[in-house]
Amino acid sequence: MFLKQVDYSENPFWKYLLGSFVIIIFSVIGQLPLNYVVIEAGHAAPGNDPMEILRNLDLDKNLQLFLLLIPFASGFLGFWFVIRKLNKRSFLSVTTSRPKIDWSRVLYAFLLWGSVSVMLIIGDYFISPESYEWNFNFKSFFLLFIIAAALIPIQTTLEEYIFRGYLMQGFAGMFKNRWAPLLMSSIVFGSLHLFNPEVEKLGYGIMIYYVGTGLFLGILTLMDEGIELAIGFHAANNLFTALLVTSSWTAFQTESILIDISEPSLGIELVLSLVVLYPLFLLIMSDKYAWSQWKSKLTSKI
Repeated sequence: MFLKQVDYSENPFWKYLLGSFVIIIFSVIGQLPLNYVVIEAGHAAPGNDPMEILRNLDLDKNLQLFLLLIPFASGFLGFWFVIRKLNKRSFLSVTTSRPKIDWSRVLYAFLLWGSVSVMLIIGDYFISPESYEWNFNFKSFFLLFIIAAALIPIQTTLEEYIFRGYLMQGFAGMFKNRWAPLLMSSIVFGSLHLFNPEVEKLGYGIMIYYVGTGLFLGILTLMDEGIELAIGFHAANNLFTALLVTSSWTAFQTESILIDISEPSLGIELVLSLVVLYPLFLLIMSDKYAWSQWKSKLTSKI
């Protein structure tokens, strides 16, 4: 059982708090190139968010994306250090309850959600072409593809390891049940998106989407007894979006094929994702992998 793969007598919750702090330190180190660019540009000011300043700079979008993603690579090194040295655990134990990582699950979720993402974007483009500007430039897009394909899976995989693996197991040791780790890890995951530019554009209602997405990925993890499906889904969600479409108000500014110039609608996004697509994805996974005992896997004591 995924949440039972930890010797909680050897890994009390304070270790997870300390481990999270260490991962943050490694991520901050990875932000040094970003901070250097901001300072050199002469736009640094006390109390300003470097990420916000970066978005306001007249900076090549591919370089901007690279600088935003590098902290996740250094954060992954911090995560390795925490798992191996502080918690003294294997990567397998924080990944899955299976004897080895099931890469076919990662690939299946990636291809399925990637296909859905592509179809939704293409469909919306043909329905409302006035909402988009064509932005394709082969040289810029090729460089974007290299950066995104190399670093976005690192970003998304690290987030899944931290929230659906590490912290969910840590909270399980504290609460001794399944529903509280699911809820707590989702709230923390959603809260870290609080300062995204999407919140400023759409309002705090979008936090329902972020927390709801965390719940969805947590349910995937608990029902499948591992984070492989969540890793594949999350990578596809961020990668295909970065490659296909961007807008002036999103966290990632990329040399994507399309630029969305429409006024966003939070209600449609919430209903489509949380009410339609996420439940449908869960049903498909449930059928393919023969999930059962939903109540027990999501709410029972440990």
